[in-house]
Amino acid sequence: MSSRFDSVPNRRALIDRRVVAERLAGIEAQDATALRHAATAELKAALDAGQAEIARRLAEHPSRGHEMAAAGAFLIDQLLRLLWDFTTQRLHPNHNPSAGERLTLIAVGGYGRGEMAPHSDIDIGFLTPWKVTGWCEQVIESMLYSLWDMQLKVGHSSRSLDEMVRQAKGDVTVRTALLEARYVWGDIALYDEAAARFKTEVQADTARDFIAQKLAERDARHKRMGDSRYVVEPNVKEGKGGLRDLHALFWIGKYAYNVREPAELVEAGLLTAQEYRQFRRAENFLWAVRCQLHLLTGRAEDRLTFDVQPEIASRMRYADRPGKSKVERFMHFYFLQAKVVGDLTGVFLAHLDEKFAARGSRFGFPRLFKSPRKLNGFTLERSRLALPRDTFFREDPVRLVEIFQLADLHGLEIHPTAMRAAARDVRLVDDVRDDPRANALFLDVLTSPRTPEMVLRWMNEAGVFGRFVPDFGRVVAQMQFDMYHHYTVDEHSIRAIGLLNQIEKGELKEDHPLATGIFEQIVSRRALFVAVLLHDIAKGRGGDHSVLGAEVAERLCPRLGLSPAETEAVAWLVRWHLLMSATAFKRDLSDFKTILDFAAHVQSPERLRMLLILTIVDIRAVGPGVWNSWKRQLLANLFDSAEEVLRLGHKQKGRGERIAAKQAELAEILGWTDARLAALKRRLTEPYWIAEPLDVLERNARQIDAAGASQLSIEAQVYPDRGATLVTVYASDHPGLFYRIAGAIHVAGGNIIDARIHTTRDGMALDNFLVQDPLGRPFDEEARLNRIKTSIADSLANRSRLQERLKTRPLSRPRADAFAIEPNVLIDNKASNRFTVIEVNARDRPALLCHLAFALFQSKVTIHSAHVATYGERAVDTFYLTDLIGDKIEGAARLKTIERRLLEAASGQDIAQAA
Repeated sequence: MSSRFDSVPNRRALIDRRVVAERLAGIEAQDATALRHAATAELKAALDAGQAEIARRLAEHPSRGHEMAAAGAFLIDQLLRLLWDFTTQRLHPNHNPSAGERLTLIAVGGYGRGEMAPHSDIDIGFLTPWKVTGWCEQVIESMLYSLWDMQLKVGHSSRSLDEMVRQAKGDVTVRTALLEARYVWGDIALYDEAAARFKTEVQADTARDFIAQKLAERDARHKRMGDSRYVVEPNVKEGKGGLRDLHALFWIGKYAYNVREPAELVEAGLLTAQEYRQFRRAENFLWAVRCQLHLLTGRAEDRLTFDVQPEIASRMRYADRPGKSKVERFMHFYFLQAKVVGDLTGVFLAHLDEKFAARGSRFGFPRLFKSPRKLNGFTLERSRLALPRDTFFREDPVRLVEIFQLADLHGLEIHPTAMRAAARDVRLVDDVRDDPRANALFLDVLTSPRTPEMVLRWMNEAGVFGRFVPDFGRVVAQMQFDMYHHYTVDEHSIRAIGLLNQIEKGELKEDHPLATGIFEQIVSRRALFVAVLLHDIAKGRGGDHSVLGAEVAERLCPRLGLSPAETEAVAWLVRWHLLMSATAFKRDLSDFKTILDFAAHVQSPERLRMLLILTIVDIRAVGPGVWNSWKRQLLANLFDSAEEVLRLGHKQKGRGERIAAKQAELAEILGWTDARLAALKRRLTEPYWIAEPLDVLERNARQIDAAGASQLSIEAQVYPDRGATLVTVYASDHPGLFYRIAGAIHVAGGNIIDARIHTTRDGMALDNFLVQDPLGRPFDEEARLNRIKTSIADSLANRSRLQERLKTRPLSRPRADAFAIEPNVLIDNKASNRFTVIEVNARDRPALLCHLAFALFQSKVTIHSAHVATYGERAVDTFYLTDLIGDKIEGAARLKTIERRLLEAASGQDIAQAA
């Protein structure tokens, strides 16, 4: 089996078996236990030396994945053979074994393939002809103890041949492991007998069942790992587009076609020579990354998390380029390889479909029932769009776009051989980019009322999308190195198109009632779809991607056939696609100047409608868990207020009516008398009624009523709509109240994700905090809720030193620490007529809000509202401030002092001792 390790150069530098065997032969000891310990020490030294040599080679040649994986398996092979010989000859010799005392050692799973990362488990099996005898049991037990003493992680089994056959028939996992079984040492005749029985009794005539089970297993694994090969913290082994997908192709090829090496997939007709080269290149890269991961983390770690990506990019010798960091370039290449794995999977499924699938059903694809009438020369092959001849695309390159338009129009899948031909002929797209017919067909797909997301993804996988729209091609497989975006830029954009399509069809009405309701009012529907596609198209170019993207839109839209008015709308939407979310999440919507400034920027109701929907799909396409009812409420408030201004002019009509409507709804829910409700209305200011949603108004009203004349009331209750806990503090207002509450919540283990500060007309503070635990979940146990309330009460009563309690809480966030974020403080005295608005950008970390609030307390200012927004590792906290007598803060020196204190707090310096 030495040919398996021919790719490993200078194997004796890894381990010289003869030299180690001589050392083992020279060991003398008084008893078997001492003898085994001495031998284990020798083997451990050889193991450490071999692993050090592999690490050295990987540092010297960081991209040789196949070589390093093979070197790891070769090293273990030699150690196992040495250990076997020593155990059977010195520890448990058997000079006259019976027929039942035959034993063979096999490698299974990944180790059986001859591939091992530095910290992979060693999967081995011991085979006996019949039931395990006493001597066999002694050998197996002794070898396992030695391997464990060498600190190796061993997955092991011992089976008779009959047990092997029975278990392999009953369990597809066992069958897969044994499929890759490889002789290591021992009785070779017994191994040959086992291999023959596996082929005749297990493998024969079961290919279809095995394929179906492996594909179901693959689908379940993909779902567990995020169901996209474009998640920005991928699992190199188990994730979609990872090593396991390539292994699955080889397993299926080996099981169904009896191939022994991946190269034989070409001879079997499963892959072309070019596709096999792609297979090997992707596999080599993924193995290199996995080996680097294991060495960097010192364990069997297969997740390419943010905190390790920069170091691995450096180790694999990627360098920064203008507009693109080394880690983004490294991850870009990673996702291109994951895409190759996906493409190869599609080709494989096509061949399996032709040979093994039952009539009327296919592997990996849902059934679709359509009978299209007009296919413009394309043919149908088992209900899939296919080519009548191999030269069909070359005869008319517009067909490279048309095949996807027809697939969408008729609800058809595209035959993998047609996809393969499209990928082969993709360069021909260059000749038809300016062809009006091709552009009309592309626009039909993009704005389709049917399934544009799925068809655009097919177009992207074939390479046609990026070739037809070269600006889109620049963001294919491009990751965004932050903790906010879950997908690559192209995947994010295509998902956003899918969400837009779902909103238009009313499928997301429950989540987005406002967007669903206004969609039919949109006049420039095509412009909206194109804007959603292009909103992030200039990512990774350096500079503001919104400005650069608008320039791309002005150039591209006329080519696609959009009118000058539609082009202007698209360019504006791309330029300002972040405006609405920035205003809603970082500004005080109860301050009317915020609404006036936003409306002045938007200028038309049509733009406002399109901007709202673009903002929603952009946020939702970021990843799971990013959208929530709180964001929906804020965006709806901003939309309603701005729409009112745009419709009625710059008058504050409707504000009073909206407040009155909220108060009327609240009165109906509470069932209070008019006098009781009037007393509540008199105490609370207009901005409070505007800012809070109805369910929070109800909770606050009941808390204020229950508190009566008390100077302190603290409530904490789960707020399911937001996936958080609502903590409300009703207390006598005094300086430092806000920072003490924020610090107390952190001490109790909470993370503040939003804060709304109100002061009643009679001098009471009414502060609403949305709080989650460190894992992003609400506090929902009574004991934890009580802990928050007690912590706040102790802090406000000064019963404990807040700073000392804060120091006992952990502050590290290693994943966030992977990102370089320079703290920044922006002071704006024009954003509000009444307040100085200060925005702080910093790396998100525990107690950040408390640190910032304490810095403002030291600066002797009054906080009127705080707005907390987080974008992965980045936090943006905005404060509306006045001085202690209620005026804007105008003095340059004082503003400079506030800025300095906030920068110190944002950079992580401990808060000073409270006075």
